[in-house]
Amino acid sequence: MVNQMYLDKAEVLIEALPYIQRFNRKIVVVKYGGSAMVDDELKKNVIEDVVLLKLVGFKPIIVHGGGKEISRWVGKVGMEPHFVNGLRVTDADTMEVAEMVLGKVNKELVTLVQSLGIKAVGISGKDGGLLKVDKKLSNGEDIGFVGDIREVNPKILYDLLEKDFLPIVCPVGLDAHFQTYNINADDAACAIAEAINAEKLAFLTDIEGVYRDPSDPDSLISELRVKEAVRLIEQGNVGGGMIPKLKNCIDAISEGVNRVHILDGRIPHSLLLEIFTNKGIGTAILREDEEKFYHEDN
Repeated sequence: MVNQMYLDKAEVLIEALPYIQRFNRKIVVVKYGGSAMVDDELKKNVIEDVVLLKLVGFKPIIVHGGGKEISRWVGKVGMEPHFVNGLRVTDADTMEVAEMVLGKVNKELVTLVQSLGIKAVGISGKDGGLLKVDKKLSNGEDIGFVGDIREVNPKILYDLLEKDFLPIVCPVGLDAHFQTYNINADDAACAIAEAINAEKLAFLTDIEGVYRDPSDPDSLISELRVKEAVRLIEQGNVGGGMIPKLKNCIDAISEGVNRVHILDGRIPHSLLLEIFTNKGIGTAILREDEEKFYHEDN
């Protein structure tokens, strides 16, 4: 009698097959942030997931944040943080620290990927003119060197993908006067996914996904179309922190990305579970004409 454990493993691999076929050679942008960036075991899991995506024929691009690490280093060097409308003001000294920290995080991720046998290249939005920005204001108030993306030139990403590298992008860009600006990593991931015509955009976050009722843990939505996402926002069913993420998802889809996934990076291998299984583990948001993969009886 064949051990059930082996049969279960085989079943998981067979379940993944249509997804591997469907997305083979397609570009997938992974926005990597939250707790999964500060826990070494979770970090290893995420990188293993992305490496596996590449090995089965996907073309992944990682866009990473580093907010928690930047906060830690700002505190370490004895700088006092200042906030306007709840947003950290990025003055010249903070920008200098932020760029150094993001560069450090970027090369750590490159090292992790390469330790698993995949060629990776770490770049920032400065490289190849990837991310051009304007100064961002918060309700008309100056919050320092924080940028709004004005233009994306994805040529450097296409070149790296063509040469079989895995690009890892940190969200720093330049304005028209070549001044350096910090960029929200969610915004950077969305803009890059749109510009490069990504098939998928996945957000690794510290939340499980989108709930029909935030107070009911059993109301997690596996898949929803854009109209339903808009309705959830309008009806006030979505918590404050989720609103900008959902709006980013809706914008990305309106600009040509087929599917956007919101998933909990604190769950080991959540990226693989979301992309390769019928039920998934987070929430997938899709275009109106995109076929649904998940079914309530799966």
